[in-house]
Amino acid sequence: QGQLVESGGGLVEAGESLKLSCAASGDTLTYYAVGWFRQTPGKERRLIAAVSRPGGGVFYVQDVKGRFTVSRDNVANIAYLQMNSLTPEDTGVYYCAAGRDIQSIQRRDIDYWGQGTQVTVSV
Repeated sequence: QGQLVESGGGLVEAGESLKLSCAASGDTLTYYAVGWFRQTPGKERRLIAAVSRPGGGVFYVQDVKGRFTVSRDNVANIAYLQMNSLTPEDTGVYYCAAGRDIQSIQRRDIDYWGQGTQVTVSV
């Protein structure tokens, strides 16, 4: 049984950057697309970025395009979310998730979820 563990969250000021990591164990991340979700209090988790299995593409929602970059290191079995020019609206718990492909992740057809990491952006 696989497991995903996020890290890299924290408290930053508006305009600063953070890089989140999603490390996989017990399974090979290469076989999966990886998505990053953000959840704020009282709201559902929202998919904001995703990367396909190697050789595929990426997905971003409009409000993170140009600021966030999703990537993966298939040797290290880790996926990343580089977040630049952070704003208070980016505050939330960030979860990584593995699924068959980006479309599956968009349908919430998820094989593995991480436990989440808190990102807080102050004004």
